[in-house]
Amino acid sequence: MEPVVTVGLDGSPESLAAAHWAADEAEHRRLTLRLLHAWPLLMPEPAQVPAEVDQNYWARRIVHNAKAELQARHPALVIVGSLVADDAQEALLHAASESEMLVLGSRGLEPIESYFLGDVSMHVVARAEQPVVLVRAEARKEGPSPIEGMAAGVVVALKLHGPCDDLLAFAFGTAVARGVPLRAVHGRSVPVHAHVPWGVDHDITEEITRDAQKSLSQVLRPWREKFPGVVVDDGVGLESPARAVVRAAAGAGLLVVGRRKHRPALAPRLGSVAHAAIHHARCPVAVVPHD
Repeated sequence: MEPVVTVGLDGSPESLAAAHWAADEAEHRRLTLRLLHAWPLLMPEPAQVPAEVDQNYWARRIVHNAKAELQARHPALVIVGSLVADDAQEALLHAASESEMLVLGSRGLEPIESYFLGDVSMHVVARAEQPVVLVRAEARKEGPSPIEGMAAGVVVALKLHGPCDDLLAFAFGTAVARGVPLRAVHGRSVPVHAHVPWGVDHDITEEITRDAQKSLSQVLRPWREKFPGVVVDDGVGLESPARAVVRAAAGAGLLVVGRRKHRPALAPRLGSVAHAAIHHARCPVAVVPHD
């Protein structure tokens, strides 16, 4: 199957916002866009029947309307519709395994400015074999749309221990496709022994920052050489990694975080940084599985 960007559609404003983001990304990457709608009750394609008795009418309409709107904005983009008679979770996981990335809509709760992820989205994000991008619907009276915000660049969260090639490959690849800068962020909590009665011991925090900055530069060096055209900035925040990442994502076009594919049996599927990004970052968030 040729490389595709797949977006899950359910007829909601959130999924349509995700479709617009996915179309823009597919066009930049020169990939096909697949519009997927899953409905367990989908019937075999009927003969010519009136809409009022066609059980597939609304499913087809969701895909058809989205395709028409996207094609008008992206006339050169190859867009294919896909109706699947399957449970949404399973259909999306299967689609993710066949795609360069899967894009889903996320429902923002305005009073607390966070994401609300349903069981389907969380299940897919935690288990997909390929990156999953979560896109909020464009909120009213806010700043730039998720697509326009890409001009602000990509932020990638790095732990600096363990492999991160998949994470950096996705982040740099997106920055190249979009022609935007990349910022790598590492958060590190101040250790207990650095706290003193009047605050923190600056000698200790400066040493921690210096060591972390050196490690961050070493991790990024081969990627800077591989992608010389990408403007790369990096920074270390002496605070919890989750807080540092969410803070760095303010105003970004895309936040990229990692998810370990293999975690201990009783451990949560998503780490604290990914959870914080999903629930609190206002920009689109890409969750990239890695070893």
